Amino acid sequence: MNTYFCFIFLKMTTERLFDNTKVAFNLKSDSELERAYFLFKMISHQPLVRIGTAATNFALKAHLPVEGLIRSTVFDHFCGGVNEDDCLTVIDNMYEKGVSAVLDYSVEGKEAESHFDAAMEKTLKIINFADKKNAMPIAVFKPSGFGRFHLYQKKGEGQPFSDSETLEWNRIVARFKKVCQLAKEKDVELLIDAEESWIQDAADELCEDMMRLYNAEKAIVYNTLQLYRWDRLDYLKKLQNQSEANGFKIGVKIVRGAYMEKERERAEEFGYPSPICKTKQVTDDTFNETMRYILNNLNSFSLFIGTHNEESCYLAMDLMKASKISKNDNSVWFGQLYGMSDHISYNLAAQGYNVAKYVPFGPVKDVMPYLIRRAEENTSVAGQTSRELNLLKNERKRRKI
Repeated sequence: MNTYFCFIFLKMTTERLFDNTKVAFNLKSDSELERAYFLFKMISHQPLVRIGTAATNFALKAHLPVEGLIRSTVFDHFCGGVNEDDCLTVIDNMYEKGVSAVLDYSVEGKEAESHFDAAMEKTLKIINFADKKNAMPIAVFKPSGFGRFHLYQKKGEGQPFSDSETLEWNRIVARFKKVCQLAKEKDVELLIDAEESWIQDAADELCEDMMRLYNAEKAIVYNTLQLYRWDRLDYLKKLQNQSEANGFKIGVKIVRGAYMEKERERAEEFGYPSPICKTKQVTDDTFNETMRYILNNLNSFSLFIGTHNEESCYLAMDLMKASKISKNDNSVWFGQLYGMSDHISYNLAAQGYNVAKYVPFGPVKDVMPYLIRRAEENTSVAGQTSRELNLLKNERKRRKI
């Protein structure tokens, strides 16, 4: 009985952790706090998001002078800057509070070979940049940033390549190897982001090849699992069998997922079973079950927990404590996006956990597709925006006392 009451007391104490707005918003000035409140208030209204998205796209295509307005509002809230040096103040300020940075070059939708080479060079530059800063132990890139979307799809579906496509695919492989090799040399962990399911098989294959090459001693290369897909835990267990047979460690970032509407629409259009879990609850259960499995088998894995879900964070903390995993064990990281869930990031860091924020950057116009996706995701996730608003409201009240 005493043990039971101790557990309840511990749980109640822990669950107050993310309500600490003083720690959460310590880096925000009063004006930045007001801007954040205004932005999330706007995002909470789906019609406004649609209208704002359409108006912004029109203004940019018409070359209207709106970049300054975008920069001073939504861009500066969700992005670190237009280039690496521009992000330095954000990186250093976060690190003073124990939160590391993952610089994310968030330019999307390019299709030319010159763009893919530029994305690779940008990733190499970020890895070299990270090598010189303790605040940046992790780098990231997206597979479709290194090659054409359609080519990944053909590869994943087992369709034959033409001679020119074979050469093109070989260049993609070479780009992967070049950045993974440098990450290995510099001891910078490298997260490879997830894609839509119909190109993810090809990306998975490349990630597995990179793990075999560069993860012999420790996890350098991390693949990303979107756990709104019901098949990912089975995939992970098969990958674990491969890692044990071939002597490499698995780096894995787990997220809930980013393309739900698109996935369901495509499955319906082409008449195949949706790869997405039927309900939000099933997705939450799948995420937590996968996280539990990895933490119970940490000898095979290094884990980056990419989540804005408080319950999953509390569960991870409980599982780590039960398994006697140190809070600062480099095999476990928590991650959130810059401009979101500061109540999770900074309160976890204050408790001694490894925490990193994805910090998007890039030219304002080129980063707009990313920012629009962020706004749409916040609108579609039940409770996310209202939670942010309530916390910001509480901090505003606290500062006025």
